[in-house]
Amino acid sequence: MKTFPQTFLWGGATAANQIEGAYLEDGKGLSTSDVQPQGVFGDVVERVPGDSGIKDIAIDFYHRYPEDISLFAEMGFNCLRVSIAWTRIFPNGDDATPNEAGLAYYDKLFDEMAKYNITPLVTLSHYEMPWALVKNYGGWGNRKVIGFFERYARTVFERYQSKVKLWLTFNEINMSLHAPMTGVGLPVDSSKAQVYQAIHHQLVASALAVKACHDIVAEGKIGNMLLGGLMYPLSCKPEDVFKTLQENRSWQFFGDVQCRGAYPGYILRYFRESGFTLEITDADREALKSTVDFISFSYYMTGCVTADEALNQKARGNILNMVPNPHLASSEWGWQIDPLGLRTLLNVLWDRYQKPLFIVENGLGAKDKVEADGSINDDYRISYLNDHLVQAREAIADGVELMGFTSWGPIDLVSASKAELSKRYGFIYVDRNDDGSGTLARSKKKSFGWYKEVIATRGASLKE
Repeated sequence: MKTFPQTFLWGGATAANQIEGAYLEDGKGLSTSDVQPQGVFGDVVERVPGDSGIKDIAIDFYHRYPEDISLFAEMGFNCLRVSIAWTRIFPNGDDATPNEAGLAYYDKLFDEMAKYNITPLVTLSHYEMPWALVKNYGGWGNRKVIGFFERYARTVFERYQSKVKLWLTFNEINMSLHAPMTGVGLPVDSSKAQVYQAIHHQLVASALAVKACHDIVAEGKIGNMLLGGLMYPLSCKPEDVFKTLQENRSWQFFGDVQCRGAYPGYILRYFRESGFTLEITDADREALKSTVDFISFSYYMTGCVTADEALNQKARGNILNMVPNPHLASSEWGWQIDPLGLRTLLNVLWDRYQKPLFIVENGLGAKDKVEADGSINDDYRISYLNDHLVQAREAIADGVELMGFTSWGPIDLVSASKAELSKRYGFIYVDRNDDGSGTLARSKKKSFGWYKEVIATRGASLKE
């Protein structure tokens, strides 16, 4: 099997708060992303008149989307993952009526994609929520937010039911354990019990959105979205192996609830032994039975787990506090590169859930150099994506049902982790810098032509 299936969805993935800009245009309200100028792990900074942040304009996709979608079509995309900014539809989250200007914008965006036969894959909430819901209600810690989200979901399903058939609920829902403000609108010093209660409310809201999609969107399919945080034991000591099992379950439990419709026993034991008494009603349990149609996930790296506390202390402070794998190389940002881990993860998820899978984020953030002639020779990105796609193809041969692949950041965008533009992912270069300077002009990198050929040959051009 040297080619991917005929029905395979090829494209790229973006997020509204990292590409659109126009952060207060056409009635949009402030989101949690708008008050986190340093990224998902950064502090909240209240906006004041006249201030500015890199995400306020981002790459100005809000105004330039026709040009960008034309470039995606030139590469051969038949799928584009975007997100709807919740605050464009309900600026404060609890508004009596939706904002028509926001709804109209996404109508235009989906119509533009339809011109090129590009299938939209739409995330309902991608690392943002209305800031007013955090200030006035306490974010997802408040059960009332479930109803606000369900109304938002039903509003966009009704509006776009003929234009969008593929939906996702929450982006990297398990990230709330590491970045509670970004994930559930809670302060970073919130207790674990508070975070898990907020996560519970979000899981119920996700299930209610699944039911709403099935009720409203004819032939619609809706998935969850996990941060694929596959961990390996650092050694074959039984203690390391068992701790790794527990570490993987800490993120797999989100998939277990969304795919199986109930909390697994191991997480209930964890709650009991931690002294957490979550408020879970009978209505919640009934709602959770509405399970997703497919599983989508991001994959960037793997890490190691050990029961050796001295080694764990040394790892504190790197991304997600992971113990590095001595057998892997790392990117400029310290993210370890493990293509075979993608095949492993695909098999793990397929074995666990037996539901179709979709790789909706994978890519390499790097500092690109523009040569004197304007070319950008990003062979490192080509190598990274080539090796991961080869492993995805191997997983299909293993029997995994894989729907598609949308690389993260098909065009340069503001990175989520630290709100940098210098950490570039795209096949398309955007002339904008971390200090906000630049023309916003678009230009093709070497990887643009490479990805175009991969799509045209359905993967036959990949190098083993």
